[in-house]
Amino acid sequence: MARTKLHAEVAGTVWKVLKRAGDEIAADDAVVILESMKMEIPVAAPARGRVVELYVKEGDLVKEGEPIAVLDTA
Repeated sequence: MARTKLHAEVAGTVWKVLKRAGDEIAADDAVVILESMKMEIPVAAPARGRVVELYVKEGDLVKEGEPIAVLDTA
């Protein structure tokens, strides 16, 4: 397994955290949903694997490019 970091694609607020550390994920599963300019933007896993660590919680403000989570991916 490879360690992969997920990054915010846009600046916004963490609206929902859908996965927790230890959760199994499939490719394209949304890990968190960001809210930016009244739009919901899912941040999805690039491959199947497991969530290792989350850097954010609901309500946090994130900048574009900021790390959101670490995944173990296949």
